[in-house]
Amino acid sequence: MRHRGLVSLGIVALLVLALEVTCRAGWVPRIVLLPPSEIAASLWGLLASGEYNGAIALTLGNVAVTAVVAILGGFLLGVLVHAIPVLRRGLEPFLASYYAVPTFIFYPVFVVLLGVGSAAIIAIAVMLAIVAMITATLNGLDRIPKVLAKTGRVLRMGRWQNALLIQLPAAAPYLFTGVRLAVAYAFIGVIASEFILSGNGLGYAIAYAYNSFDNRTMYGLMLLIILVVSVVNVVLDVLDRRFQRRMER
Repeated sequence: MRHRGLVSLGIVALLVLALEVTCRAGWVPRIVLLPPSEIAASLWGLLASGEYNGAIALTLGNVAVTAVVAILGGFLLGVLVHAIPVLRRGLEPFLASYYAVPTFIFYPVFVVLLGVGSAAIIAIAVMLAIVAMITATLNGLDRIPKVLAKTGRVLRMGRWQNALLIQLPAAAPYLFTGVRLAVAYAFIGVIASEFILSGNGLGYAIAYAYNSFDNRTMYGLMLLIILVVSVVNVVLDVLDRRFQRRMER
């Protein structure tokens, strides 16, 4: 795992170096892309000034709320669908083709119902993220070894004991995959929605900088999002690998 991490860092370093050289040499116009060192300096200046602290807090708060609602709601709905075979047979075609429908086409409906602001943004992002958690929950419950159910009966466990002590730990690796996807979709849904639905947040700030031809601010904020998402993904990846190793034992 450490070797893999070093290889990944090496690839990233080479790509950054290549961009730095091509931008400094003038092969890529500044209006298109700034050198990575200049983007990093811009991000440092933006963070030091505190000008975008409110936007950062708003976006991360919306992402956190979206992720929690999508994860908990998706898990509960997944358990419900799994428990009712007739309902599952009816919903499976819709779940299989869900991501073929662009969720953002519903934003006028949410604007009418919830207004322009965080509520509509969170609603759209939850729509985008929740199905990944539902699907992961169904996969996890489907793959619980039958021998574990027999073990629960032998030990005379009650329904709740069996669910908490046997089924949930056995399905945990699959559930965590759903958590990773839900968090990723939460970032995508919130930031993309802020481009069109919000007067604040990182998505709005990036769009405003773009329309103002302020490349330094635009790329600085884009780098911030990349760094935050990368850190979150690395943490979730480490935890996910631990669950996967546990499943293989």
